[in-house]
Amino acid sequence: MPKIKTNRSAAKRFSVTKGGKVKYKHAFSRHHAWAKNRSHKRHLRGPGQLNRTDAENIKRLVLYL
Repeated sequence: MPKIKTNRSAAKRFSVTKGGKVKYKHAFSRHHAWAKNRSHKRHLRGPGQLNRTDAENIKRLVLYL
């Protein structure tokens, strides 16, 4: 039986922590920084963590991480 292919777009967008949680980069942090206040930009800076149900779907796409 052949190996299952990893979804490459998901593998580039998400990473799994040591504890098994799924990290991602926040959206809306690229342009128009002048339109966002300081606390909003600070919140977008760090990585986010997916909730359990979404993380299960991502782990199905990215098997070998």
